[in-house]
Formats: sequence, C-alpha cells, structure tokens
Amino acid sequence: MKGKNKKLRRSKSFRMVSVFVSIFISVSSFFLLQAEELTLEHALAIAEKSSPYMKNAALRLEISEKNLWAEQAGLKSQFNLSITPISVSRQELFNDLTSSYYTQENLKTEATFSITQPIKWTDGTLMIVDRFNWQEASSSFTGSVKEANFSNSLYFALNQPIFTYNRTKMRIKELEFALEGSQLNYAIRRLEIEKQVTQQFLNLYYSRMSIQIALDEYQNATVSYNIIESKVRAGISAPEELYQAELTRDNSMALLENRKMQHENALDNFKILLGLPLEEEIEVSADILKKIVEVDLSWAIDHGLKNRMEIRQREIEIQYALDDLVRAGAENEFKASVGLTFGLTGVDERFANIYDSPNKDRLIAVSLNIPVFDWGRKKHHMAASRAQVEIRRLTSSEEQKNIKYQIREAYRNLLNQEKQIDIAGKNVKNAQLTYEINLERYKTGDLSSIDLQLYLVQLSRERLNEVEALINYKLALLDLKIRALWDFESNTSLVENL
Repeated sequence: MKGKNKKLRRSKSFRMVSVFVSIFISVSSFFLLQAEELTLEHALAIAEKSSPYMKNAALRLEISEKNLWAEQAGLKSQFNLSITPISVSRQELFNDLTSSYYTQENLKTEATFSITQPIKWTDGTLMIVDRFNWQEASSSFTGSVKEANFSNSLYFALNQPIFTYNRTKMRIKELEFALEGSQLNYAIRRLEIEKQVTQQFLNLYYSRMSIQIALDEYQNATVSYNIIESKVRAGISAPEELYQAELTRDNSMALLENRKMQHENALDNFKILLGLPLEEEIEVSADILKKIVEVDLSWAIDHGLKNRMEIRQREIEIQYALDDLVRAGAENEFKASVGLTFGLTGVDERFANIYDSPNKDRLIAVSLNIPVFDWGRKKHHMAASRAQVEIRRLTSSEEQKNIKYQIREAYRNLLNQEKQIDIAGKNVKNAQLTYEINLERYKTGDLSSIDLQLYLVQLSRERLNEVEALINYKLALLDLKIRALWDFESNTSLVENL
C-alpha cells in the first residue's frame, strides 16, 4: 500500500508540473502576441533610419557634402568691411637732424571695404578695395599745428599665378571625389546593414522555430510519459521505465527553457542593431518557404563588374594618387606670379573735394621662383608618387578579380544550399515516419522509452536542419544579390535604389 501511495503522489506531482508548464507556455504565448511583429521589410526600414551603423555613414556623407559646399561658396564673391572707429596715438620721436625729441599726436578713423573674387578656371584672385580714412595730426616739431584731411583710395588688383597647376580646381575636384566616395560608402553600408539585419532576422526566426520544435518535443515526451505511467499502473511495465520517461520529459523541458533564453538574448542583439530600445517588445514574423530562383552566372558577373561600388572607389583612389603625383612634380618648381593694380587716391581737407586732384596708382609686378638645386628631393618624391599610382592601379585590377571570384563563390554556395534543402526535406519525412512507427511499437511494449527518445531527438534535429537549410538558401541568395547588385527574385537592379 505504501508503494502504491508513493506512486500516486509522484503521479500527482507529475500532473502538477505538466499543468504548470502548460500555464507557463500559454502566458509566454500571450506576451509574444502583445509584442510588435516585425517583418523583414519593416526591420530593414527601421535599421536604415535608426541603426548607429547607418547614422555614422549618414554623418560622414553630410560632412563631405558640407565641405564641398563650403569650398564652392568660397568661389563666390566675398564681401568684407573693416572699421576702425577711432585710433589715438601719442609718440615721442627723435629727430636726427636737430638731435632732439619731439611729440607727435594722431587721431584717426578708418574704414575698408573689399570684394574678393577667386577665379576658378585660372586660379587667380581679383580684388576691388576702397579704403577711406580721416585723420588729424599734430607735431611739436612744427609748432603743434594741427592738420586734418580726408583720404580715399579705390583700386583694382589682380594676382595670377602662371607656369603651375591649378590648385583651386584640384581642391574642388578632390572634394567632389570625397563626396562621391562618401556616397559610395553609404550605399555599401546600406547593403551591409541589409545583410546583417537579414542574417539576424533569419537567425531569430530559426531560434523561434527551435522553441516550437522543442515545445513539440516536450509535448511528445509528455505523451510518452503518460503512456508508460498507465503501463506501470497496470503492472505491464517496470517502474524504471517511468523514471526514464520522467527523465526524458524533464530534459525536454530544460531544452525548451534554454531555447527561450537564447531567443531573448538574440532579440536584444537585434534591437541594438536596429537602434531600438532594449525595453521595446518585438517579435519576428517570416514566411520561410521553399522557393528556388534561377540564376544566370554570366549575367551576374557582368552586372557586378559594371556596377560594384568598390571598383569606382578604386578609381577614385587612383585619381588621388595622380593628384599626389602632380603635387610632387610641383615641389620646388619653376613658377611665376603676375600682379596688376590700378586705382585712384584722393586727399583733401574737405570731403567733397577728395577727388579734385586724384593720384593715379599703377603697379605691375612679375615674380619668378627659379629652383637651383634640391639634392634630388623632388625626383625621389615623384618616384614614390609614381609607385603609389601603380599600387592603386594594381589594387583596382585585383578588385575586379576579387569581385568575379565572390560572385562565382556565392553562386556555387547557392546551388549547394538548393541541394541541402532537398536532402533536409527527405530526411524530415523519413524521420517523421520512423518516429511514428516506433511510437506504435512503444505503445505495444516492443520498444523502450530510451530507444523512443532517440527517434524523437532525431526527428527534432531533422526538422531544425530543414529550417536551417531554408534559411541558408535565403542568405546565399541575399549574398549573391549583394555581390552582383541584382535582385534575382524580382529581376531588378539594385543600382537605382542605392
């Protein structure tokens, strides 16, 4: 009687555990329903706006844009007004002629207005300057007589370098290349974030499916436990069979809890990637079906070689290297500068009479820089710059080979994953039939619970393998899409959307 009571108490405790697990699963499912369901398209849209990775790329793009716009604004006419409302000075000066000191006082007001116009096509500078001042001066040397007058100087000035390269145009061109490089980098990062989001999204779907499969395994283990429990009560099976069934069920429950924990951790990592608060409740929603896409390898390679951003980046690097070669060639160069100035200067005690008798100012100056000897410095710098150009060209050539290799590799991986899907599907069917057959044997007492557990684990493993094969095919297709910049599912180019 005592042995039977112990078994009954154990049976009641098993039922309580089963009820508790069922309630726990129901509550978990309720909260999952309350969480926001994210599709892959929605997740990608969030990542593009909120991901720190994309924000960084967007800020770098903005920096390049602003630098170019600032340089272009500097090519427009620059207006400047400088005013000195009052300047008072008193100085003790020594006169060599009389060998005595005298005092000089000066009161002055000055204003200068200038317009500066850089000339992009010649790298010259044109200026228009108007300088007006009024001053009152006195000196003890002349008997402290105060004199006041107005003066105004208006002149045009041109400074034009010759026999050298156009530094303004090169600076603008390099900023344009920097902007284009930032745009290419942003487009590449969009593709990278799409790949990262898709990978984590599908991994989340896999972990969610693993929870469902673990739940099915637990439920199957519970069914097996109930069967062996009935047999033990009827005296058909030995008590140790019940202990084994209990162990199997508890292990299934532990596996289920581990899968849930892993899924929650993966969700937090996904939120970080998307730029979402960790407190926000989300879940993924995906439809992973077997959908095989036909791919033309030659077309994929041609489209990738024509449109991959990395090739254009290498071309920009070559241009930078060529510019460095120009700078090296201009080091200690023979160059000249021509300066032209034409203007009028008027001085009078009365403001209205300033230009009654103006002075005509003219200046023509030619400056020459003639290098004599630099100990081979320029020659060595130019040799280093030429080597750098060759390195950039070699890198560009290797980049094209690498892109071709990447596309071929992705294509082979896609074909392999297609075969893996077929194999995984057949394995699931075989494992399901094997489990069902052995479950009947278990019910009739022809199979132990340990052996049945092996078939149950095999079925769960093959189901997960099938899900993994479908996900790997999706990722392989995405990888080929990014490498070729062509969406093979919709037969559209990605170039226009980048």
